[in-house]
Amino acid sequence: MANEKKLVMLVDDNPANLRIGKNVLSEKYVVVTAPSAAKLFSLLENNNPVVILLDIDMPEMDGYEAIKILKSRPETKNIPVIFLTGMTNSRDEENGRTLGAADYITKPFDPPALFACIEKYS
Repeated sequence: MANEKKLVMLVDDNPANLRIGKNVLSEKYVVVTAPSAAKLFSLLENNNPVVILLDIDMPEMDGYEAIKILKSRPETKNIPVIFLTGMTNSRDEENGRTLGAADYITKPFDPPALFACIEKYS
């Protein structure tokens, strides 16, 4: 069906960021949230998102480690990863892109810009 919503995964260790992101994105997408990279990998076993929105600064496994794993696996290497992060240093963005990120958006995000970015890659 042409009007079926696409699935987007949002990964962030901050519950408020997950709630805000889901509220905004649910207007156009089915949103599955994960509070950690470990939970992301378990959710990917049964979900096939068009895009993964990934925070960088998380405990246990940061976004850089997570994208390395995503890009090394045949079943996830082609899923676009957009870093959605509070890290604003240009070296952070360069590092993310070097690891395979499709794009890099800083928080707080502008909803129309985020929608446009997701549409570009989905």
